[in-house]
Amino acid sequence: MKKILFATSEAVPFIKTGGLADVAGSLPKYFDKENYEVRVMLPKYMCIKEEWRSKLEYVTHFYMDWNWRSEYVGVLRLEHEGVTFYFIDNEGYFNGFAPYGEIFGDVEKFAFFSKAVLSTLPLIDYRPDIIHCHDWQTGLVPVYLDNFRYGNEFFRGIKTVMTIHNLKFQGTWDTKRIKDMTGLPEYYFVPDKLEAYKDANYLKGGIVYADRVTTVSNTYAEEIKTPFYGEKLDGLMNARSNCLSGIVNGLDYTDWDPETDPRIEKNFSIKNFRKEKVKNKVALQRELGLAEDPKRMMIGIVSRLTDQKGFDLIAYIMDELCQDEVQIVALGTGAEQYENMFRHFAWKYPDKVSANIYYSDPMSHKIYASCDAFLMPSLFEPCGLSQLMSLRYGTLPIVRETGGLKDTVEPYNEYEKTGTGFSFTNYNAHEMLNTIRYAEQIYYDKKRDWNKMVERAMEKDFSWNNSARQYEELYDSLLGY
Repeated sequence: MKKILFATSEAVPFIKTGGLADVAGSLPKYFDKENYEVRVMLPKYMCIKEEWRSKLEYVTHFYMDWNWRSEYVGVLRLEHEGVTFYFIDNEGYFNGFAPYGEIFGDVEKFAFFSKAVLSTLPLIDYRPDIIHCHDWQTGLVPVYLDNFRYGNEFFRGIKTVMTIHNLKFQGTWDTKRIKDMTGLPEYYFVPDKLEAYKDANYLKGGIVYADRVTTVSNTYAEEIKTPFYGEKLDGLMNARSNCLSGIVNGLDYTDWDPETDPRIEKNFSIKNFRKEKVKNKVALQRELGLAEDPKRMMIGIVSRLTDQKGFDLIAYIMDELCQDEVQIVALGTGAEQYENMFRHFAWKYPDKVSANIYYSDPMSHKIYASCDAFLMPSLFEPCGLSQLMSLRYGTLPIVRETGGLKDTVEPYNEYEKTGTGFSFTNYNAHEMLNTIRYAEQIYYDKKRDWNKMVERAMEKDFSWNNSARQYEELYDSLLGY
């Protein structure tokens, strides 16, 4: 039995701010239980809902040398869906209203967490073969592990995997402060280890010391070796390229299933979508006060409204797009300029544009189920989950060819009759508009081809099962099986 420990700053269903939580919370239950035992360790935040906090069982507590003092570390556990979750407790560090706050507080909190993860293991009598670390918040785990190996037999031979969910966030702060606080020796704080551009960089430390580095799609793994996507670490990514690979995130196919989804108006499947899917569209048009027309092409957007997601492109061509025979339904919050841009067009074209400037899980399901196409023109996208959701619901993605979008959406080829969506290459507003208009043309003039594409999209398997098999191969190669 191979023992794997996930170290993470968030995991569904306990605490979630982004896609990292889905990976850390959902992936573990998809491993082959005969051969892999995956457990998860995360902080016990005060902001975890009471329904979960009340179920945690006390395991042990101890005092850890930390920042020139002794600091309390509590350990609690919970079995959820067959997976053991451990929660590291310290009210001084994990009390806020949200898991993350100011970066100077976060770097201290997650250094503490990283050291506590390793210090806990001997006391709960659990020695994993591999510790799988997620993002900068656990970047110091491989560094501490390297430090703990000297003079402590228990930690020798434990392997580490570092997964980068988004290279933009690295956890950097003043080197002297980090050195004092973590208690790590001087020799870790040099440019070929933890230091980057005069600051200490947690993610860099994790990448340097981990046995394997993964990211959340093959294309992103290639992209981060270039200056444009490399966030100043492209040199390091190239240096570690023999240990770097990409595995696309999955989707929880029980939660995202058009045949059983309770949040949508009309369930449908690959067999009957031609008749049933459109009923969702009409219901949504009615709910949002758009012109009710089952034949009108509806384009969905569910996203954080930020530059990274390509909203500067959308803003640039929005007026032109509104002249077309389409409806646009947007859901999400973010930069004020984009929130107001959608509000403006919803006011100007009330029967064509619906601006829903909030986030709601039930509404997102309705949009994935109702729309004909889904627009996602990201500047960069390590993996992206929205395009996987839209494929699952037969809503064809229109994406820019970057990161996970390029790996999961196959562009339509009208001559070979292949593809599961539409894509464009350059980060250019009119190239995007041309691609949207090409999709409109297929939708209105080649309905059979469109429906065949919907069929292919719904047949795709991006469930966690798929990702879990690839992680199993990675673990096996690391452990020499």
